Amino acid sequence: MSQQDRVPLIPRQVLFGNPDRTQVKISPDGRKIGYLAPVSGVLNVWVGPVDDLDAARPVTEDTYRGIRSYGWAYTSEHILYVQDKGGDENWRLYSANLDTGQNNDLTPVEGVQARIQHISPKYPGEILIGLNERDARLHDIYRLDILTGQRELVQENPGFAAFETDDEYDVRFAMRVTSDGGSEMLRPGEDGQWDLFLKIEMEDMLPTYPIGFNKRGDVLFMADCRGRDTSALVALDAVTAERTVLAQDKRADVSDVLIHPTEKSIQAAAFTYERKEWTVLDDAIASDLEYLRSVDDGEVEVASRSLDDRLWVVLYVVDNGPVPFYLYDRAEREARFLFFDRPDLDGLPLASMRPAVIPSRDGLNMVSYYTLPVWCEGAVPSEPLPMVLVPHGGPWGRDVWGYHPSHQWLANRGYAVLSVNFRASLGFGKAFLNAGNREWGAKMHDDLLDAVDWAIETGIADPDRVAIMGGSYGGYATLAGLTFTPTKFACGVDIVGPANLVTLLETTPPYWAPQIEMLTTRVGDHRTEQGREFLKSRSPLTYAGRICRPLLIGQGVNDPRVKQAESDQIVRAMQDNDIPVTYVLFPDEGHGFARPENRLSFNAVAEAFLAKCLEGRFEPIGEDFEGSTISVPLGTRYVPGLSDALDVR
Repeated sequence: MSQQDRVPLIPRQVLFGNPDRTQVKISPDGRKIGYLAPVSGVLNVWVGPVDDLDAARPVTEDTYRGIRSYGWAYTSEHILYVQDKGGDENWRLYSANLDTGQNNDLTPVEGVQARIQHISPKYPGEILIGLNERDARLHDIYRLDILTGQRELVQENPGFAAFETDDEYDVRFAMRVTSDGGSEMLRPGEDGQWDLFLKIEMEDMLPTYPIGFNKRGDVLFMADCRGRDTSALVALDAVTAERTVLAQDKRADVSDVLIHPTEKSIQAAAFTYERKEWTVLDDAIASDLEYLRSVDDGEVEVASRSLDDRLWVVLYVVDNGPVPFYLYDRAEREARFLFFDRPDLDGLPLASMRPAVIPSRDGLNMVSYYTLPVWCEGAVPSEPLPMVLVPHGGPWGRDVWGYHPSHQWLANRGYAVLSVNFRASLGFGKAFLNAGNREWGAKMHDDLLDAVDWAIETGIADPDRVAIMGGSYGGYATLAGLTFTPTKFACGVDIVGPANLVTLLETTPPYWAPQIEMLTTRVGDHRTEQGREFLKSRSPLTYAGRICRPLLIGQGVNDPRVKQAESDQIVRAMQDNDIPVTYVLFPDEGHGFARPENRLSFNAVAEAFLAKCLEGRFEPIGEDFEGSTISVPLGTRYVPGLSDALDVR
């Protein structure tokens, strides 16, 4: 028996089903702990006493889509959460009253998106929200009573992308995107006018943003890359705009901060190059962090703090196991284990994730991460493996080290897995970010090719068995891979990826209008004939006739960002050219697959598809379509077992 045969298949249900418990948060008064956990297979918020979590009970009532994020109100008696319908991103804001058990829809307006703007301990029963009810393009700011649902207009939005507010619920600044793709920060002036406070050039815009005010409100903390490459943590005088650098790193942008819950001082800042590293700025927590590093393995994260700062919820990020949560009592200097997020992962044959810095052909350093099957010894397998390249979405995001279910899933099936922070990724300075401007399908794609070539030259990847799979921009990269370089990849899996950059920009959600100049300067301008021709030249749809390798496409019908028409267009073009394609649709999903039943069903299809193309191991589809709304209007015959699974569903 080979080493591979000795390693069991990890069930998809374990990797992609609901976690047991996650997003653990302590109440402001320190008496209760909340977390997300399933109720009849649907994620809901549970709350229990801090000293008796066995008494926890669900306090929300979602029965279908699941709650993905929530927070405590400063009453410590209310949970706030948002929910949309079928992935349409028209978020409604709800409150759950822990005393009465009642859940209230605080923004009961159809087709409107609510955003939480600010929650202040000074006004426990009220919050600030943004709501685009008056104009679908613009979010006005309202003061909302979480007990009654009554709201009062605080600031009508005349065309701004965002507002910065303080704990007094005063609007202090507004952000406006300029025609050149930069931005301006303005402050309220006389007679409803707005005065320029500072200008942020296009090259500085994405890595430069406000973080929040200090306790007095006279200092604005910011990530700021003006006059430098990487964004530093700075303190900005809220009157004069004079800035003081608090923490910086030459290789990476500031990626996280720890803020005191009442003093509003920044106590530590993190910078993430290959791994996340913290710089302590306040000696008051230095010994706490030193102690916590001794409690468990992994990267320490402070997930939540009580208002008196005595109790912290702490978790430990690892790459090959479940996340442990602890309750840390600072006064007692004691961390009490609470639970794992996914205890079923404990003891399974999970693989380690390895950082690697890969050079691009023009000299950029691309921080990347790869995972090999557990039966491979060392950093390079004994012989090249089939490999799956997984580009991240955004593209203005990044990949990080840690536990990634897709890496574990694919490595367990016998593949090397590679994630690349290609140019345009955030976190590595503005030169690296801006090197991706107007480079969709060009130098950004070259970066992915260079990473694949590195894996081949290193002995990791078999050049004849490399797949590309991703979502959103990663889906675009998949389509680009199969059209711009049609023989480079053995197959592709595209999830909600745009095929036509012209129609992508023409159909953005209305509330993206205030930042459209950011998109057009970084991607291309669909409003001019020259710009449209440029975008067509970078659109996979234009070259659909070149596709000669198997393609699987997954799409949510309600996606407001990359609409179904994007996938429909390339599927239709492939049909017109008699090119095989498998098309999977979900009528109750949007930009990605939120329901675990749908996520499992798509991954079951993808796994069988990849196994056929790359000759990897696979778990049969089995019962993974149960409860899913999956439909496959085209191409069932190209995926082993798909037709039968649909017939018996």
